[in-house]
Amino acid sequence: MNTEKDFSPLTPNVVRALNDKLYEKRKVAALEIEKLVREFVAQNNSTQIRHVIQILASEFALSQHPHSRKGGLIGLAACSIALGKDSGLYLKELIEPVLTCFNDSDSRLRYYACEALYNIVKVARGAVLPHFNLLFDGLSKLAADPDPNVKSGSELLDRLLKDIVTESNKFDLVAFVPLLRERIYSNNQYARQFIISWIHVLESVPDINLLDYLPEILDGLFQILGDNSKEIRKTCEVVLGEFLKEIKKSPSSVKFAEMANILVIHCQVADETKLTNDLIQLTAMTWMREFIQLAGRVVLPYSSGILTAVLPCLSYDDRKKNTKEAASACNHSLMKLVTPEDDEDEEDEAKSTGSPSKEDSQVKTEADSNDMLNASQESVGFSNISFFTPASADRPQVTLDLDGIVQVLDRHLHDSSTGMMTRIAVLKWLYHLYIKTPRKMFRHTDSLFPMLLKTLSDESDEVILKDLEVLAEIASSPAGQTEPAGTCDNIDNKLQLKVPESIKSGQQSGPACKTGDSSPSTPSMNSYFYKFMINLLKRFSLERKLLENRGAFIIRQLCLLLHAENIFHSMADILLKEEDLKFASTIVQTLNTILLTSAELFQLRNQLKDLRTQESRVLFCCLYRSWCHNPVATVSLCFLTQNYKHAYDLIQKFGDLEVTVDFLMEVDKLVQLIESPIFTYLRLQLLDVENNPYLIKALYGLLMLLPQSQAFQLLSNRLRCVPNPELMRTVEESKYMDSKLQSASKRACYTDMDYGELLQHFDCVQSKHLEVRHQRSGRATEHTDRKLM
Repeated sequence: MNTEKDFSPLTPNVVRALNDKLYEKRKVAALEIEKLVREFVAQNNSTQIRHVIQILASEFALSQHPHSRKGGLIGLAACSIALGKDSGLYLKELIEPVLTCFNDSDSRLRYYACEALYNIVKVARGAVLPHFNLLFDGLSKLAADPDPNVKSGSELLDRLLKDIVTESNKFDLVAFVPLLRERIYSNNQYARQFIISWIHVLESVPDINLLDYLPEILDGLFQILGDNSKEIRKTCEVVLGEFLKEIKKSPSSVKFAEMANILVIHCQVADETKLTNDLIQLTAMTWMREFIQLAGRVVLPYSSGILTAVLPCLSYDDRKKNTKEAASACNHSLMKLVTPEDDEDEEDEAKSTGSPSKEDSQVKTEADSNDMLNASQESVGFSNISFFTPASADRPQVTLDLDGIVQVLDRHLHDSSTGMMTRIAVLKWLYHLYIKTPRKMFRHTDSLFPMLLKTLSDESDEVILKDLEVLAEIASSPAGQTEPAGTCDNIDNKLQLKVPESIKSGQQSGPACKTGDSSPSTPSMNSYFYKFMINLLKRFSLERKLLENRGAFIIRQLCLLLHAENIFHSMADILLKEEDLKFASTIVQTLNTILLTSAELFQLRNQLKDLRTQESRVLFCCLYRSWCHNPVATVSLCFLTQNYKHAYDLIQKFGDLEVTVDFLMEVDKLVQLIESPIFTYLRLQLLDVENNPYLIKALYGLLMLLPQSQAFQLLSNRLRCVPNPELMRTVEESKYMDSKLQSASKRACYTDMDYGELLQHFDCVQSKHLEVRHQRSGRATEHTDRKLM
């Protein structure tokens, strides 16, 4: 520095002392400066005061010489002390050069700058608040300083500044929040500690309402919550906890919508290997749970994003039990927000409110929806995290983001890695949406239908049960009546989709049935019911293991959900057109076993036991024509419906059939069934020999078919118990004749069914089966010959 330069009113001795390398000499110079400035204050000479400050700042504090900079800093501090309460008039000139020295490469100089600023702030107190952002910015840099002395000095200054802010009511929060929002994303541990400590202080000041600006810093708080330092995480947890308490106290003033997406992001774990991410996810999920309960339908536009975050958590194990429970509560609360009101179209809403619908509003909704669906790919900085934009954030009326929800649910169903509990939750959501918003949901049914059918192959019985509930609701919902039949994709081309003729016309179901009123329950099914039945049978045909392992389970549950008569009537009608005869025989055998053994079919069995009603006869004819694919099943159907003569006629034809081991095993199972409670009435009818001769003949026919086996012995023992008809005539003759008349009357009611035609149909079906078996046998022989050659 040029010592010959004029630095008046500073004397040459003061200037030399300020440039000295010894701290004691610089301190003496500072005392002289303090004395000089006090004189100027007494004289009210602000011009000279500013001149002194300007010399100390430009010629010393901002000098290239390190000792000069140190002298300038202590000199500025001395000026502030001398000014006292008037220092507020010169704070800008005092503070700015000191803050510049915060960036000095010399750690000792940074420490002196921190010391000087401490003295300046201590004197000015509340007057420094207009310059708070500058001070905060400088302190945030020193908080991460590598030198421990500098860091210690900055902490003293930080505590002083916090005291000033806490006791003042003039803090400008609006001006500070942008700086806070910028600094909160620092990755430095010490800077994070500094930031979170300030937020904690500001949040505790009653006159400072930081909650209004929480949407701007919430994301940064969750970033800090993932810090490696346990102390920082703990402080951040406390801060977030305090914010949540405030939200619960005054939910009406909270900007829920602006924070929903932030929570959605942090509810999703990008890296499950980091333990801190578990804390972030649990905290975000806890907040989400409270938001849904407090905000209600306000969060509905964000429901697709919420589900994206919540659904995977439902499959967590006990290691993340708390997160799983919070996610489950979120899912349950969100589901309850969906009401039948959400099924109204915009036109319906316009009519109810008296305001016209706008096409531009519809276009905007579609555009926003597309943005929402694609947002997961555009999100920056969060890999594998879905980010959703509300479908209509600027609308006063809350709109359910149904398209987004369905997309999320469909994606989870398609993902093979989705956990069982998540799949169950997805299916519960679909069922709930079909119940609450059926009209809008049926717009998505064609896209959902194939995956719902595929889900029937799931390993979990509970998943299959929920899947069947959804499919049953689709098949029976009145909203599905508006869909034209045959519009669904993935329908077997071999099977023409149609309502059975008996149901459409109420006339004859076939040549063998001369009465044809349909079942009263069948018309309640919509077009998707038949699509479902067709595709279900197709799936059984393509996946034989599914039929073997879960076929009976699926059909029994459907009988509970959709009425057994609907299921059996429609499947029998579809099987009439089935070209794979082996599959037809197998599925008929499965259906027959279910019909004869399942408790769910009790009502249907009772209906078929007595063919006096038109409905029961129509059903029998429909079942019979498909049951002909399996001879033993056909006989058992005749036993169930007490068509004993026809059963005997069928057994007479068994001699012309190819009797295989499988065939004899089916006869064996039928004998076992005859001994079961299902056929108690049949066994009791053996007591009435004269009125049931064909029953006895049919049973003897089965006996003759069987080889000497356990089933043979079982049936033989039963037939030995058939009494002599002469011994059974112990009642009065008149009563005996009444019994015969009743039996004759019962048989007369069946005369409107052409049993001869039914036998012809049986012969026709069996001839097709025989032809197919011969073709297979021929191909097998040809293949063997080729191998031998």
